[in-house]
Amino acid sequence: MSTATLETPAVAATPRLDWPFLIAAVLATAVLVTLVVLDGRPASAALIVLGFALGVAFLKAEFSFTAAWRRFLVCGEAGGLLAALLLIAVAATVIVPVAALVPGFGGAIAPIGPSLVIGAFVFGIGMQFANGCGSGTLYTAGGGSGRMLIALALFIVGSVIGSLHLPAFLALGGIDPILASTYFGPWGGLAATLASIALAALMIAGVARARGASFRPRPTLIVGAVAIGLISIGVFLAGHHPWSVTFGFTVWGAKIAALLGFDFSHAEFWQWAGPKRALGESILSDTSSLTDLGMIFGAMAAAAAAKPFARGAWPPARSLIAAAIGGLLMGWGARIGFGCNIGAFVGGVASGSLHGWVWFAAALGGCAIGVRLRPAFGLSRD
Repeated sequence: MSTATLETPAVAATPRLDWPFLIAAVLATAVLVTLVVLDGRPASAALIVLGFALGVAFLKAEFSFTAAWRRFLVCGEAGGLLAALLLIAVAATVIVPVAALVPGFGGAIAPIGPSLVIGAFVFGIGMQFANGCGSGTLYTAGGGSGRMLIALALFIVGSVIGSLHLPAFLALGGIDPILASTYFGPWGGLAATLASIALAALMIAGVARARGASFRPRPTLIVGAVAIGLISIGVFLAGHHPWSVTFGFTVWGAKIAALLGFDFSHAEFWQWAGPKRALGESILSDTSSLTDLGMIFGAMAAAAAAKPFARGAWPPARSLIAAAIGGLLMGWGARIGFGCNIGAFVGGVASGSLHGWVWFAAALGGCAIGVRLRPAFGLSRD
């Protein structure tokens, strides 16, 4: 008998829960839910819980728009992109018809013009520097990434700066929102939206085949896409609007700036009805903020339940600088371009709005530039 057979079999290490962080995440979520319930807003409580579920789903599925887009640009691998389209298709099945048929519900729509294209392009560069998009920044920061906390802080700063510039960019002109349901009706609009998603999927898979790369999403991505799509429907039904990430960042930044003495009374953006109301009221009345906070705590709980929380070493200084620049560019671009991968791309396409596809094309072009520039900050291109 060989000595190998006499050795004790190796036992896989059992993930060690980080109880303090897990308990903190759950308690923080419970406190937020209690506050909004006591304020008589059960739908807002649902948004927090749904945001928590999003944080868990993104972290567990390792669902990343940024890495998926980079892999597609560098080597043609399309699994991540196709998983994102599956997510959008799931969400669209409810968002398109309900937004068109039910009073009080609305889709994510935006005009198409220089503001959208420039903002999305700049956002695309920033997401490759930061190594995360709007949702990615949230769930990785919540999961314990110090690097992404820096990106998130600068994202917030950039978003406030972008809010001051948005009116000037809108003055450059453009065309009014183009919505599938306006031209084809609620169910025809849904059919047109799903057809556009299927066409995009065929084109992306064709590129992958031509480059000899994989186009099949791994099983965890498929499960994650369906789960996130279903949770996005829940967010839409509870908030009467598709899931949005970056407006919450803008509100947080403006509130902090106001506390530091900045006066927004002469800023045009902050005199518009929605932003003015959000700035004047508690963040607990802002649907975007509620899902953002829930997502942070959900990712924090999922990370703490899987391993000791936030024990990794800090990356090199150049990587931190890239995170800061990326966060700033994403914040500015998201405000100028009407949102991020979630609010503009996922929400826009799932609403049957043409601007979602325009945003995607412009952001993908920005990503191509960002990928080429990553080595300057010590980041890999693959």
